[in-house]
Amino acid sequence: MFKRTSAIARKFDLQGSVIYLGFIAIFLFFAITLADDGFLTTRNLSNIVLQTAPATIMAIGLVFVLSAGEIDLSFGSIVAVAALAAAVVMQEHSMLFGILAGLGAGLAIGWINGMMVAYLRLPSFLVTLATMGLFAGVARSMTDLRSIPVLSDTFTGFFGSGSVFGIPSLVLWTLAAVIVGHLVYRESRFGAHVIATGDNARAAQVSGIKVPRIRLAVLMISGGCAGLAGLLYAGRLQAAKYTLGESDLMTVIAAVIVGGTALNGGKGSVIGALVGSLLMGMLNNGLILMGLSVSDQMIVRGLIILLAVAISLRDTTRA
Repeated sequence: MFKRTSAIARKFDLQGSVIYLGFIAIFLFFAITLADDGFLTTRNLSNIVLQTAPATIMAIGLVFVLSAGEIDLSFGSIVAVAALAAAVVMQEHSMLFGILAGLGAGLAIGWINGMMVAYLRLPSFLVTLATMGLFAGVARSMTDLRSIPVLSDTFTGFFGSGSVFGIPSLVLWTLAAVIVGHLVYRESRFGAHVIATGDNARAAQVSGIKVPRIRLAVLMISGGCAGLAGLLYAGRLQAAKYTLGESDLMTVIAAVIVGGTALNGGKGSVIGALVGSLLMGMLNNGLILMGLSVSDQMIVRGLIILLAVAISLRDTTRA
């Protein structure tokens, strides 16, 4: 009997299940306590999905980075630079050049991070901490702290307020990113190499995996995802400002960790990151409806990150 119970306990993946159990529990809590405050209205629930779209895109990129055993703290600054680059370019050129400028900025910063981590062998934590501050300053200096309007209706429709067959474009972008990210992570050789690198970089190198290339690639993916998130922000808000992405660091990291991606690499989930992002969006929405201040919301998010880290580390170190 004891052996059977132990076998069942081993099969139950706490880290893999906590996100779904937590999502259901928090949803039911808000549904009951905020039933008279509009939480369950279609408009409010759709707003949660739309507002979390950029964070979900960033979370997908971070899944690859953490799974490879690295970290990226600069994606919030990349969002602002990408959005501003797109908005500035579109003032003088076509939408296509604006899109290329935004995505190109994200990929370029990701390449800079990746080259320093992969080939100069600098710690990704310190590299991306430095570039986070560096490009936050760049974003502020690009337009002298001014907001840049996005006047292209085509752009704002494509990346923000538009829809296809009644489905908002932000939802379509999210679904496309999740599907592509999940397939690459779970079904491709590259995804297997990312996981192997994060699990044991030395063993991966011996087996023939180009570990530096993997590290460069995942940081470029993170930069590219942040660049796309910047375009979504600019499209939804119809403007770009240096503050875009500034408050997303905690939210995105929490979404990824709660979603089942291990901090020490070798394990991750794109689907879990999606659910984690929706959970964080729902949590923010519910706390606002409850009348909590911004500082109280930050405290709650911090506690969730602590809980997720504790579960993640315990899951990866248990016998």
